[in-house]
Amino acid sequence: MKEKDINFEDKLWKAADKLRKKVEVHDYKYVVLGLIFLRYLSFAFDERRKELEK
Repeated sequence: MKEKDINFEDKLWKAADKLRKKVEVHDYKYVVLGLIFLRYLSFAFDERRKELEK
């Protein structure tokens, strides 16, 4: 796994720890879905950028 991905996972885990104290359990799904969507966008952007660089 790349160091960049590890740093992302560490940051994500720390953010989740902070949110656990402030967000109700039934609202937490919206936070998680948003983060998953942002990760997807990041991946798609990186792939498209690699295509354009070629």
